[in-house]
Amino acid sequence: MLDLAKLAQQMPNIGLEMQKDALASVERLKLAQSVLIKTVKSQNLFIKIQEEWCDRLIFTPATPIEPITTCIDIELAEFNHSVFSADGSQIAPSHHEIAYCYLINIGRIMLHYGQNLHPLLDTLPEIYYKPEDLYVSRKWGIRTEEWMSYKRTVAEAEVLAEMACTWVNPPGAHFNIPNLAMTDGSLIFWFLETIAMEAREQILTPILQAWQQLQEAKIPFVGYISASRSMEAVNFLRLPQCAYEKPNCVAYCGEEINKTPCQKIEPIRDATLWSSILKPRQRSAIFRSNSRILDLYGEEQYIYFCYLHVGTEVARIEFPRWVAEDSALLHQALSITLTQVNKGFGYPVALAEAHNLAVVKGGDRSRFFALLEDQMIRAGLHNVGTSYKEARKRGSIA
Repeated sequence: MLDLAKLAQQMPNIGLEMQKDALASVERLKLAQSVLIKTVKSQNLFIKIQEEWCDRLIFTPATPIEPITTCIDIELAEFNHSVFSADGSQIAPSHHEIAYCYLINIGRIMLHYGQNLHPLLDTLPEIYYKPEDLYVSRKWGIRTEEWMSYKRTVAEAEVLAEMACTWVNPPGAHFNIPNLAMTDGSLIFWFLETIAMEAREQILTPILQAWQQLQEAKIPFVGYISASRSMEAVNFLRLPQCAYEKPNCVAYCGEEINKTPCQKIEPIRDATLWSSILKPRQRSAIFRSNSRILDLYGEEQYIYFCYLHVGTEVARIEFPRWVAEDSALLHQALSITLTQVNKGFGYPVALAEAHNLAVVKGGDRSRFFALLEDQMIRAGLHNVGTSYKEARKRGSIA
């Protein structure tokens, strides 16, 4: 039981510490703004330095491909447009349940504005129970639960591309109507860095093929990241703050335990800095991410990003290179994103609805295993039921 009296005794000290941290954050933000303004004058020089010394840096800065202080107004989308989104959820496998299997549920959303077309709001559930689904990842040292989440990421990309590229029946071009495919979260799959190459290929290849379909259909594709904690763009500002003639981190700062001399503005994050610069309905400069895992993506699908002030927050918007280099597609993507946030009162409607459709609630889980139990009994299987541990957890003797 929580002792509120003891907790109340700690509150005054906690309040003072939080006040000190807040004042320090204000000073760091002012310093970051100052460094940003100074950096733009020699931006090309620092980009060259970054390229020359990238293998000696102990941090990963993104590369700005526009003046780093860029602020561009984004208009709301035209009334006639379409939005596609897919999100997933799952039921994890458990040895205490009726059967050792897992379920992936993909919610898909297709919204048409001003076109007199019906929306699509449905789910695509799929059960994985075969040995190759449950145990194939063991040879790479990947737990089944982790592999399930990776498979869900693949399914989200494939469903999104199929829906966006074939939504007309019968098929037609319809290129006169602006559209956008959206997904929740980053397009940079950091988890791939820690798994075996063969496993990477099984996950990344179908995702890149799905993105290729979107590229061929000229449907812009973005990843929307709310409350981003990324520091990739701010890391670029560490280059002009370097205390040495050459930013050889390995030689000069490799043994630093706490902070290096160039970390004066940490822990300021990208979204915090750009929220102090951007006005509502403005985007920042475009940056190219330099994450190592992107070397596997290929040039066309390399990930770029910018920050967009959507009114309620500054969101990180990620997109592939082919969108970044097409100004019309990029503006189309950002304007529809902004419109979606506006319609959703702070968060994109399509993403929120796709999530709500996909999420598996407690009642859904119970009905799933009840349906599975019924089918197993019909098939002639005996002694079907949960473990004693699971049965006891679901009821109390007292």
